Amino acid sequence: MKFFIDTANLDQIREANELGILDGVTTNPSLMAKEGITGQENILNHYKAICAIVDGDVSAEVISTDFNGMVEEGERLAALHTNIVVKVPMTVDGVKAISHFTKKGIRTNCTLVFSSGQAILAAKAGATYLSPFIGRIDDSSWDGIELIEQIAEIYSIQGYETEILAASVRNPLHIVRSAQAGADVVTCPLSAIMGLFKHPLTDIGLAQFLADHKKANS
Repeated sequence: MKFFIDTANLDQIREANELGILDGVTTNPSLMAKEGITGQENILNHYKAICAIVDGDVSAEVISTDFNGMVEEGERLAALHTNIVVKVPMTVDGVKAISHFTKKGIRTNCTLVFSSGQAILAAKAGATYLSPFIGRIDDSSWDGIELIEQIAEIYSIQGYETEILAASVRNPLHIVRSAQAGADVVTCPLSAIMGLFKHPLTDIGLAQFLADHKKANS
């Protein structure tokens, strides 16, 4: 399973990349705004800066809601760098845009996915990645991980090549359960990735090793 970091913060991207396990980055307009990145030119330059750090796919989201706007934006984004994947919402015009991009050889990430039916449409249109928002599904009292399992089963049976990218991941357990459920990729904040390191028995064991070493060498 590939690890993407979900942020527009360059320092966090560098920190995750230095771990040696980072495969890519996902961003969205909200994350850009959180970092104070506004204005079309600044946003485009920020995507270039991210691509300069990470040797992997970088999802760049369109903000248009109509087909022509998505196509214009997406083609502009794709031209920035070979690692750019155009992030398109799961709407009627979004699926049309994904199909258009597929025919032009532009890779896409279908976002805001909340059902298996939507996952089928995205795969049929040729989406490179599919982003089910498991955290938001959990918030609505449904099971986001169960949706990952359903999509993984459908894609396996039908032979769809679209990769399942578990999004809206809030914690380390989401990462582990997404891997168990068959997700190809997980995208999450740096805090969730760092949380995978933590276990009290690791801390206790290391402390004991160090204490024993100190006794043996005193």
